[in-house]
Amino acid sequence: MPAAGPSFTVKLAETPAELRAAQRLRYDVFVKELGGGGDMVDHAAGLEQDRFDPYFDHMLAIDDSSGEVVGVYRLLPGERAAELGQFYSEDEYDLSVLKRSGRKLLELGRSCLHPDYRGGTAMFHLWNGLAAYVAEREIEVLFGVASFHGTDVQALAQPLSMLHHNHLAPPDLRVRAQPDVFESMDLVRPDELDRRAAMVQVPSLIKAYLRLGGFVGEGAFIDHAFNTTDVCLILDTQRMNERQRRIYGGA
Repeated sequence: MPAAGPSFTVKLAETPAELRAAQRLRYDVFVKELGGGGDMVDHAAGLEQDRFDPYFDHMLAIDDSSGEVVGVYRLLPGERAAELGQFYSEDEYDLSVLKRSGRKLLELGRSCLHPDYRGGTAMFHLWNGLAAYVAEREIEVLFGVASFHGTDVQALAQPLSMLHHNHLAPPDLRVRAQPDVFESMDLVRPDELDRRAAMVQVPSLIKAYLRLGGFVGEGAFIDHAFNTTDVCLILDTQRMNERQRRIYGGA
């Protein structure tokens, strides 16, 4: 376990070695811990990687005492997605409503922490780094897929329905799962929801977005390669109230 009160440096990866450190942590979490996979996963080197990595910025949280990368976030600004020809999550979600909006977009993904640093301040530092990145680039809308572990939608009926009924994005932000992979999240009627039980099943990252005023898109996506059920989260910085801005900015 890390010592009490570790200090962290948060920065964007600048070298191949720093990118490999991010991919190594992703491998430990997404492949070894959660049973994920993918076409470009390098099991021999222990790297979780894909064709999108060269286009993303990779935000790192580094434990100053060890120099180890203990947290990562993958960030794709809209103009770079235009160069690439798509956002990562467009294979799962129709993002037309966001792309037509004319607003400055940022796609988030591959967020993970080393197990020893969960529940501590590492994620707080990553959020602060993300807030600074967003402010510097004048990003207006953040979005990306977040995952429930497992691919049994019925086992997730309560949390998916709670998100659908209580946190569905307004029409101007409402992305929708692609038609050929659409999984309904409207599985339990509102009067049959057990909100407390549902929230227990919601991963902490999704809860964090909800606290900031985040929304979900319509429909879920089952990602068999990663052994997850994905929802699309959308955060509109203009809709955040002052209290939420303070949380997000780390004040």
